[in-house]
Amino acid sequence: MSWFKRTNKNISTKTEEKKDIPAGLWYKTPSGKIIETKELAENMYVSPEDDYHVHIGSKEYFEILFDNKFKEFNAKMTSVDFLKFEDQKKYSDRLKDAQSNTKLYEAIRIGYGKSYGKNLVIACMDFKFIGGSMGSVVGEKISLAISYAIKYKCPLLVISKSGGARMMESATSLMQMAKTSAKLNDLSEAKLPYISLCTDPTTGGTTASFAMLGDINIAEPNALIAFAGPRVVKDTTGQDLPDGFQKSEFLLEKGFLDFITHRKDLKKKVNLYIDLIQNSPLRKYE
Repeated sequence: MSWFKRTNKNISTKTEEKKDIPAGLWYKTPSGKIIETKELAENMYVSPEDDYHVHIGSKEYFEILFDNKFKEFNAKMTSVDFLKFEDQKKYSDRLKDAQSNTKLYEAIRIGYGKSYGKNLVIACMDFKFIGGSMGSVVGEKISLAISYAIKYKCPLLVISKSGGARMMESATSLMQMAKTSAKLNDLSEAKLPYISLCTDPTTGGTTASFAMLGDINIAEPNALIAFAGPRVVKDTTGQDLPDGFQKSEFLLEKGFLDFITHRKDLKKKVNLYIDLIQNSPLRKYE
């Protein structure tokens, strides 16, 4: 017995012959507009309707910043549950789930390649891996990226997207703040540029260490950049917060950032800064 009957006799396609739209084919912008994901990718993952910078990961940033290809190193380095931490779920299980769901080994990837023909090391965080939290491996990979930049005498770009220190690694996670900060001093002594790009969100111990120690600190539009988030600050102080509090535009106004860059201008602005700090002839980047 048929439970449903067609009311429109002009439809000839059988129900069983219809196919669903593939998942991920469309993207809904914050303003409610629907665009094709292909168009979004071609626009560097920025919504053309409202200029909203969609959250992306290391894969997309590497595609935007490197010329054609790059070499990833220390890719398979993973964290160890040395504290046997358990809070509703074992940390070891969280790691396995994160690796399975994201196809990543950790919350940061390191790439080496050319950007507009110049050698560049990029360390890029992935928020989808346990909130981009900074554990022992994140700190170690940033340190190794710095060593790599020193060895090959090239600039370093760190792209932060993090919820802060990884509580499941306790004090060892907090130690990475001092470790990465000290290692950046070696890069400074080698007279090599360090560019820090803060994306949404950049918070906690990440902000309190390497994310704000760049020779130049830049950010994407409307990115949340803070140590403690707005809700925590308001609950602690009992005060109403200014409009746009802790957003990149607010921090630029207060002098914590050097400039804010649209994602479509990111590659050329990074390279213009490298030319400037290395006293190279300024090029016109297209």
